[in-house]
Amino acid sequence: MTLELRTATPADATAAGRICHDAFKTIAEQHGFAPDFPSREVATRLLQALFSRRGVHALIAEVDGRIAGSNFLWEADPVAGIGPITVDPELQNAAIGRRLMQRALECAEQKGFKSVRLVQAAYHTRSLSLYTKLGFVAREPLAVLQGSALATRIDGYEVRSARESDLAFADALSRRVHGYARALELGNATVVERGGRVTGYASDIGFFGHAVAETTPDLIALIAAAHSYSGPGFLVPIRNTALFRWCLECGLRVVQPMTLMTMGEYRAPDGAFLPSILY
Repeated sequence: MTLELRTATPADATAAGRICHDAFKTIAEQHGFAPDFPSREVATRLLQALFSRRGVHALIAEVDGRIAGSNFLWEADPVAGIGPITVDPELQNAAIGRRLMQRALECAEQKGFKSVRLVQAAYHTRSLSLYTKLGFVAREPLAVLQGSALATRIDGYEVRSARESDLAFADALSRRVHGYARALELGNATVVERGGRVTGYASDIGFFGHAVAETTPDLIALIAAAHSYSGPGFLVPIRNTALFRWCLECGLRVVQPMTLMTMGEYRAPDGAFLPSILY
């Protein structure tokens, strides 16, 4: 078997999208969970977007000239994110995933990143073992939550669409809570105001969204105001018991457990937050 790694091109999207869907579906159903992608078409559209997105370095693995998997290094923030990584189910246990991870980590090191992070499906014991052996440390147990959005207002908290003037606050709040800034695109972003000032923001309440707030009630207000939860759901740190319990009492359900893992510099968050599927 001849394995080669290279930078992805838009022409790779169809084959890589099929593998991405099939790989997640196979491992999820083996453990009794729903797959992250409902169809090959959805996975393919995501990879098409990632292959042309600025700030994302896309890798393709080929075995004997045939696409066998892909991985992504997200480079837009001071912390690098990795994923989604997938390998053709027909070629599992051939060290392809290890090589894709090692190449992504090599790229991160070459670009000077001091911290690399990912979110791992907790039921996938092989990936947990691989990432740990590569040097990642498990930091935060997470639960993906989904259900009927509340679309409601909590007294004392005003949630509105984020504006250009909110970006500096979001940058400062992320630095205060996490120790680093994180890019915020307006789009679906919202902020919460309490006592006449902004106290939290969410890029989106969903799989690829993240949120940061001064307190758990601020974060609850952002979740409560959302009209939908994009993708398979949003990720909640289950050690934030007040937040997790509130979500469950509101009728939201746990879709799957996940684990935030880091390599390099790490500081425990000092505030309330929701990570994205990247970190």
